[in-house]
Amino acid sequence: MLKAIPCTLMRGGTSKGLYFHRRDLPAEGSVRDRVLLSAMGSPDLRQIDGVGGAHPLTSKVAVIGPATRSDADVDYLFLQVAVDKSEVSDAQNCGNILAGVGPWAIENGLVAVKGRTTPVRIHMVNTASVAVAHVPTPDGGVEYEGDARIDGVPGTAAAISIDFLDVAGSSCGALLPTGNVVDEVNGMRVTCIDNGMPVVILNAADFGKSGAETPAALESDPELKRAVEAIRLAIGPRMNLGDVTKKTVPKMTLVSKATAGGVLSTRTFIPHRVHEAIGVLGAVSVATAVLTPDSVAAKIASGSLRPGLGVQRLDIEHPTGFFTVEVDVALEGERLAVRRSALLRTARKLMKGEVYVPSRIWSPA
Repeated sequence: MLKAIPCTLMRGGTSKGLYFHRRDLPAEGSVRDRVLLSAMGSPDLRQIDGVGGAHPLTSKVAVIGPATRSDADVDYLFLQVAVDKSEVSDAQNCGNILAGVGPWAIENGLVAVKGRTTPVRIHMVNTASVAVAHVPTPDGGVEYEGDARIDGVPGTAAAISIDFLDVAGSSCGALLPTGNVVDEVNGMRVTCIDNGMPVVILNAADFGKSGAETPAALESDPELKRAVEAIRLAIGPRMNLGDVTKKTVPKMTLVSKATAGGVLSTRTFIPHRVHEAIGVLGAVSVATAVLTPDSVAAKIASGSLRPGLGVQRLDIEHPTGFFTVEVDVALEGERLAVRRSALLRTARKLMKGEVYVPSRIWSPA
């Protein structure tokens, strides 16, 4: 017997995944995870027996329900479903999948339309922080078509602007999790930062890389992958993340001089594959590192940066283009304070219906 589970397949930013109402999934975590692994077809490199896209960026899940805190409209739990392992992780947010949460919440009756644009206050359960998505609703419903373009996605769509209100230190407990702007790990100077996503910034040149390599080229370099992973495992506990052996954080970002007019170029391990672009909150953390005096990113960045002088727009280059992040920061003594982070994403509903899993998987037994 097969069990049918209502869901929506959506593209959010440069990612794709299944969006579920919380009530339609098992309440018990281990059972829920078995269900999601089956729905996606994991573990299998092709995910041939499920709806996953055989890549971490297309094997994601959003679980949405009524808000459990008074300052939000909905709860959003992000789950990363591993492709090649029986593993479902809630260790991080996903700002790309977040882009589809507002439209989904409106279309599924959790948030009422409020005019041409409907703000949706989203409690990001993974990090107990709030984001506000401004969803276009010009004719009383969600508008997906528009002229906004984001690198990493073909064509155009309606713009969804997202404000992050309190994400600094949301995973690690502090914007600079180790308490230092620069740490030395295995002989390498790194900057650890958490403005919504725990990220370790590394100088690509320290690994003998130009920073212009393709994701495939970096993934095919076993010596580089071993060196990056060794740093990740060593620095994880110092970032208050504990043993990160089986975690998807921190992300490891190689930075180098900009080549296309941005402030710097990035190549991000997420953590074992290399992102074809860069994650939303990863880009926010990198941009914040650029504005942090004496950080690894700040020493490489180009352009006219004005640390401590309010709102700045930074173009973060990645393998398929760039990501524009708006950050409002202040220098309080020698400490950087983040007042607001914002960015633009798009989303598209691809299919709505039911995903099927064997009934035996739903059983707690």
